[in-house]
Amino acid sequence: MKSFYTDLHIHIGRTKSGKPVKITASRNLTLTSIIEYASKQKGLDMIGIIDCHSPEVILEMEELIEHGKMMELPNGGVRMEEITIILGSELEIYDSSCKGPIHVLCYLPTLAKMKEFSNWIARHMKNVTLSSQRLYISGKELQSKVKELNGLFIPAHVFTPFKSLYGSGVYRSLKEVLDEQMIDGIELGLSSDTEMADQITELHAFSFITNSDAHSLEKIAREYQVMEMEEASFSEFAKVLHQVEGRRIVANFGLDPKLGKYHETVCMKCYAPFSETKGICSECGSHKWVKGVAARITDLKDATSTPNRPPYIHQIPLEYIPGLGKKTLQKLLDYFSTEMQIIHEAPYDKLVEIIPKKVADYVVAARTGRLNLQVGGGGKYGKIRVDK
Repeated sequence: MKSFYTDLHIHIGRTKSGKPVKITASRNLTLTSIIEYASKQKGLDMIGIIDCHSPEVILEMEELIEHGKMMELPNGGVRMEEITIILGSELEIYDSSCKGPIHVLCYLPTLAKMKEFSNWIARHMKNVTLSSQRLYISGKELQSKVKELNGLFIPAHVFTPFKSLYGSGVYRSLKEVLDEQMIDGIELGLSSDTEMADQITELHAFSFITNSDAHSLEKIAREYQVMEMEEASFSEFAKVLHQVEGRRIVANFGLDPKLGKYHETVCMKCYAPFSETKGICSECGSHKWVKGVAARITDLKDATSTPNRPPYIHQIPLEYIPGLGKKTLQKLLDYFSTEMQIIHEAPYDKLVEIIPKKVADYVVAARTGRLNLQVGGGGKYGKIRVDK
């Protein structure tokens, strides 16, 4: 069994011809740039690209396979640049039976299955070329189709306000809209962690995954997990989610929830902490606010015990480290090759030879979450507090 670094939620910003896929994502997020950056700079072993249903993306993969640059794996997924790509699709459920929009992740084992899936969802949505589009069928219908195609179904960033299972604020149970028997895992999202999510009993049955939801190259692997598998492939990924045959998640690595942009309930006008009981901002008098993930989980809390989980390690991405700009990071990459090696393996004595001691101290402290943080909320990310 081997350990693999995995980030399974990465968006495509533009197709090869420059057409938009995820409109809010960077233009630099093309299929090939994602693969190269995730493999060579980040040091990941397996990624999930979750806009693979877009017809032009499918066409590009078919061309890469035809020219021998990409290969399909016997046990599912494709491989290019020494990295495995799991073919995924993020969709929005909001049919007549829904009380609020929910984003979900659907992963398919082969390009042929993804192509069939793309053709099917195109009949139930307005624009199949774009990411995260609204699907005009029920969640259970979507789940059934994914299972028919031997795929995996995972509710996305389940606590994020506005468009998630619990974060939309209208559901108290996943059973209200989904069939729990056809759920393969739960994606936590940036403003929560394992300890927070396990306060909800119905989530105890599922494996938790932690992914970047990257909208730019730099955000890839801001959250990820280490999986123990025989190989990086779709079938092994499925075994990990269901913890069979010794496959497992070794550890989840993610932002401290305080850094998430929806962690705390805040005023939408001035971003000051907001008291729901008062209904008015004490700083600016506004009545507009966004309920934070921490408060939403407190509302739903019902667990009296917690399951045995892999460790969730609060880790600060290198881009958050004070003083670690592009030039300094490049010095580290020139020596250590990838960000995963810098984050997990770089010895302190070697770091201080390459970069200033204070920055090296931050890098080491970030590995275990030993940095002072300013809490995020209302759509604004938290920050690292720097002592002057």
